[in-house]
Amino acid sequence: MLTTKQIIKKIQVNIPFTMLYESYLDKFMEFGLNPEIGLDATALDRFSRSDFRGIAETLHENSPTITLHAPFIDLNAGSPDPAIRGITRRRLEQLLDLVPLFKPVSVVCHAGYDAKRHAYFKETWSQNSIEIWSWMADRLGRFGARLMLENVYEDGPADMQFLFEGLKKQNVGFCLDAGHSMAFGQSDLKTWLDALGPHLGQLHLHDNLGNHDEHLALGSGVIDFGIILKYLKKSKVNCPIITVEPHEEKELWPSLDYLAQHWPWEK
Repeated sequence: MLTTKQIIKKIQVNIPFTMLYESYLDKFMEFGLNPEIGLDATALDRFSRSDFRGIAETLHENSPTITLHAPFIDLNAGSPDPAIRGITRRRLEQLLDLVPLFKPVSVVCHAGYDAKRHAYFKETWSQNSIEIWSWMADRLGRFGARLMLENVYEDGPADMQFLFEGLKKQNVGFCLDAGHSMAFGQSDLKTWLDALGPHLGQLHLHDNLGNHDEHLALGSGVIDFGIILKYLKKSKVNCPIITVEPHEEKELWPSLDYLAQHWPWEK
């Protein structure tokens, strides 16, 4: 069994930039937490480049591993409306402008496919999405960062498989969000892993009771994380980037304890 301190060195912890700036930077520095920094539209518009640089330089003093999470609310890379795609690209450009400061190893974006809304123009949606994600992956690659596409409202892996097939040259990775698959999806974790395991580059781990995206501590909901951990151990794949996503600090420490007890690699 690993210790909590050992686990902290191996994983990312999500934190919106605004919260990091206003309240949590000292705590991340004190405990040596590796941040996955959420850059939403409000933060991108509110803070200056100097603000972002100051946080990045302070973080780099501890030499952490940094990942970024791109803005996503109301954005749609596959939209048939060129104005919506233009807004989406501009938000992504704002993030890309900060990549040299934070030096992330990955940037997570929501793939954004929802069959209820997009199925009747899926081919157009797919082509538009692949164009934007290809552009972004190439830009990130110049700085040594990898693009990860995350599931949210997708029913199952078939709703994302076509993206990874179209982005093979860019080595775009799959970010499996276990909480989203339970709260919104129709496929179990084994189905996701069997289909998209070869593309797996990152995990977002948080728990829920099956109906809402609650972001509870690992082990306090109904998600069987053992499916993921057993898959990783059995497949003998390299450890993907693992991010725990508590929405409250009280959910963080039990999640770290859970991972310490169930870590599938070295003990």
